[in-house]
Amino acid sequence: MDRSTSFIRSQKRRFPLKVILSYIFDWIVLVILALIALAFEFIQPNRRPFSLNDPNISFPFTEHETVPTWLLVILSVILPAALVAIVALLFVPGATVPKGTPHSLVWRRKLWELHVGWLGLAMALVSAWFFTQGMKNMFGKPRPDLLARCIPDLDNMDKYVVGGFSGEDPLGRLYSAAICQQTSKSKLRDGFRSFPSGHSSLSAAGLVYLSLFLASKFAVTIPFVVPSADQNQPRDHAAFPSRGAKETAHGQHNAQILSIRRQAAAPPIYLLAATLAPFCLSIFIAASRWWNFRHHGFDILFGYLMGLLCSVYSFRYYHLPIQRGAGWAWGARSSDRAFWAGVGRVGYAQEPEMSSSLGKPEQNSDGPRRHNPDIPPPPMGPPPNHVAHRPTNRTMEYDAGYGNGGQFHDVEMQRMQ
Repeated sequence: MDRSTSFIRSQKRRFPLKVILSYIFDWIVLVILALIALAFEFIQPNRRPFSLNDPNISFPFTEHETVPTWLLVILSVILPAALVAIVALLFVPGATVPKGTPHSLVWRRKLWELHVGWLGLAMALVSAWFFTQGMKNMFGKPRPDLLARCIPDLDNMDKYVVGGFSGEDPLGRLYSAAICQQTSKSKLRDGFRSFPSGHSSLSAAGLVYLSLFLASKFAVTIPFVVPSADQNQPRDHAAFPSRGAKETAHGQHNAQILSIRRQAAAPPIYLLAATLAPFCLSIFIAASRWWNFRHHGFDILFGYLMGLLCSVYSFRYYHLPIQRGAGWAWGARSSDRAFWAGVGRVGYAQEPEMSSSLGKPEQNSDGPRRHNPDIPPPPMGPPPNHVAHRPTNRTMEYDAGYGNGGQFHDVEMQRMQ
């Protein structure tokens, strides 16, 4: 059996049927939630009583919205999904792929990044839509253009009084929605769905997620320095650290010493502008609901914050932190934890396990492990002002691979998995 055949078979074992079914079930759950959110559209919301002389609900009805629903779907759903696909298929896995890497492995990484990119986007959109639709029906808050939708029956207004004092001006009383003569049930029903703003929440969920995705893939972040045990030395802040021979115990390496200012750099501005463009578009969509008289200010702000929370949470649910993840998504679940991890296990990834060709792991590794209550906890940590760094299991596995005579092809293929 040649190396390529054994490698392809090993890749097939990486995604057992149980793991595949678990991700299919994730999509099924999202589809069910989306259908429930769609059903909310046809349910009669609570209709809060209102005053006929309330200026906050006396705005005209805008026939032609700046961002109608069909355009919202294109900008907040289809556009992010298309850009995620383009980036995943064209720019992944990037320039770090060793020469001679099998195309099957490259495409496997592309398709995985595409899958979790879409799955995170769907999670952000569906969760924002589900909560928005449910809250709209629960609160039943009148829109700014409610009276224009309502067309109240002023000749029989006394029949519909539900609040206020009898001695007050009739226009200062509160009336039920039964006073409305609007023949379009959907138009009147939508008039009591001001809080929160659906356009704001969906635009933030889809477009802010896209901004985070682009920032992750193109490494657009505030420059940072990776913590190290040799940090905060005087030479780190020197203007010319390589010339400070007296400030280091290893003078022969002075020419290779880098100060902190040389360990990071700001990304190009055009990449920053590209990643911020979806965010700016979401702001425009949310603001359009204000001048179209569809929502009150608080409705727009709350809806946008809710969509923002859904986008950030969904992105981090499937992707590594932007500053530390090098643009990658989290790996797949392990087969024994595809649907359930249980108590005493940390996360849903497979516990670190080194192959025989890479050497045996240390007994006290830092990777995820089962918690044993009979084993006493380790010391709380090093003394203050001291940074202790131990190699992670991934680092030990990588070093052990070459240290035990592993070939470059085998070790690098193991890393890319």
